[in-house]
Amino acid sequence: MDKRPSWHKYFMEMAFLVSERATCLRRKVGAVIVRNNQILSTGYNGAPKHIRHCSETGCMRQQLNVPSGTRHELCRGVHAEQNAIIQAAVNGTTIEGSTIYCTNHPCSICAKMLINAEIRCVYIADDYPDELAKNMFAEAGVELILVDRETGNLSKLL
Repeated sequence: MDKRPSWHKYFMEMAFLVSERATCLRRKVGAVIVRNNQILSTGYNGAPKHIRHCSETGCMRQQLNVPSGTRHELCRGVHAEQNAIIQAAVNGTTIEGSTIYCTNHPCSICAKMLINAEIRCVYIADDYPDELAKNMFAEAGVELILVDRETGNLSKLL
């Protein structure tokens, strides 16, 4: 009998597959929005449509020596979570009450967007140093759960 991955492991691995399309030079991030075990939308980080990628222009954050976890607005890229929300909107797909799987903990800007999009649960594979995002998720009642990629085991963070 074949051993099938759990839904959590399956969707997290999908987020990592999506991240392979990322064009960011510093961190490749993927996101998958799911409801009732059905994929609604995906996103990866990179420059907006019709804009040159950082591989052509150079990384603004590196050039300015911006530390990880700070000054998110100083970047040409759109984050994976933002792109997943945008793609759902472009395609007319409601994501209210859904779940998102992210390769990394969302930043505070993405956290605000996920909260307003009424995403109820965020699964992550790797943490990220953004206490404001964690505090906002906690205040909004959004669950934050760490997924172990090897085992598929879950650890509730919020």
